[in-house]
Amino acid sequence: MKLIKTILVAVSVFLVACGGDDTPRGDEGNPSYAATVYFDALYNKDNINIALEHATPRLARIMRSYGTASQFTRNLVNMQFDEVTIEVDMTNASLREQYGDKAKVNLVFTGYLNGDKVDDMRSVQMLRKKGKWYVDKINPDPFAR
Repeated sequence: MKLIKTILVAVSVFLVACGGDDTPRGDEGNPSYAATVYFDALYNKDNINIALEHATPRLARIMRSYGTASQFTRNLVNMQFDEVTIEVDMTNASLREQYGDKAKVNLVFTGYLNGDKVDDMRSVQMLRKKGKWYVDKINPDPFAR
């Protein structure tokens, strides 16, 4: 009986330890981290309230007018995904953004929509207030029609 309890405890600890933590990783004081958390909340978590915490008041007001994360991303961001992976494009990264209050972050989105693979890219303007980075503006896709 004691052996069964030990095995059960070991298996449950193993299963809990293997639970997927899908939160973005990185330096929380970095503008690219804040941008990734913002879009992760919109696309992977479908939670506009988490995204609002990472947006400036001006952008937050616009987001609230759409009501839901899916409406906002469909209409204003003009990107849709069933599932998506978000990566930071480091080709134009600058160390100066760490010391200033404004930064531009390029993000690469790789995902699927209705079974078709979709690759897209967006650039966002970041703003630092009281030491925390916020998404201020999502730049429109320059190649969109």
